[in-house]
Amino acid sequence: MKHVSILVPKGHTSVVNIGGTHQMFSWVNEFFEQTGRTPIFDIHLVGLEQRTKQSHGLFTVNPDQLISDVVKSDLIIIPAIHGDFEKNLENNSEFLPWIVGQYKEGAEIVSLCVASFFLAETGLLNGRQCSTHWQFANEFRKKYPKADLKDDKILTEADGIYTSGGAYSFTNLILYLIEKYAGRDTAVAAAKGFMIDIDRSSQSPFSIFSGQKSHKDKAVLKAQEHIEQHFNNKITVDELCEQMALSRRTFERRFKKATANTVVEYHQRVKIEAAKKELEKGRKTVNEIMFEVGYSDPKAFREVFRKITAMTPLDYLNKYTKVGARV
Repeated sequence: MKHVSILVPKGHTSVVNIGGTHQMFSWVNEFFEQTGRTPIFDIHLVGLEQRTKQSHGLFTVNPDQLISDVVKSDLIIIPAIHGDFEKNLENNSEFLPWIVGQYKEGAEIVSLCVASFFLAETGLLNGRQCSTHWQFANEFRKKYPKADLKDDKILTEADGIYTSGGAYSFTNLILYLIEKYAGRDTAVAAAKGFMIDIDRSSQSPFSIFSGQKSHKDKAVLKAQEHIEQHFNNKITVDELCEQMALSRRTFERRFKKATANTVVEYHQRVKIEAAKKELEKGRKTVNEIMFEVGYSDPKAFREVFRKITAMTPLDYLNKYTKVGARV
């Protein structure tokens, strides 16, 4: 059987991640027993202390094993840890060398949602693809520049290390692991039982673009403000460079460093975010909104919209409004 360690960190941890993962792997064992097969997961809640308070004391989780009890684990699940990151890191620092040691001995490591921040502290994400909640993507890139963040992905896999995107997308990663270890038929049955879209691969349709404003580059902040105020107009890089009194090369380099987007990408994302908000209201046609945000070519608008959201404007309209599709 495959030893599964679902970690129970101290602090404000996602109890949903812990309970949901335990439930889904337990379901696989029950499914195997019902179909005359031997269960494949030996599931444990693994912590640093026997009684671990969660969610500001609202819940208490009782691990059945401590890390000192686990000689070798095959799969380690790290749930999202919320709140003061530095405090959480200090309180749960004993996990870090244990995770690295288990990985070196062959364990596979899984981080759910913002647990990628905790996993990145081990150094295991350096040079590897990973995901996190889209809302914290810019913060993650700034803090861990050596990791290869794919913030549009719901899940990633690299050298036995798995990460998931935001919130309940962890269920897609658990399904992926179920398929890997228990087969496609079991994964499909689990997807149906838990009512999860098994083939969902992007968190782009759920992301809300607000720009990266936590940097202190005043010229870039001024350029961002200009783009956001005049997004439906034609804006050229040369025009912005002239306003900022910077060379094109210097401006583009500073803009990309500060926002994690090129100027063109930033302008596109602001336009599409405005289009998404109008589509959600359901009061205008796709073509009306296209013109309002500064596009005149329906094909170009669809291509950029799909690139950013992984959906067409019409699909987005149908998904997020009750009014129904309009063309």
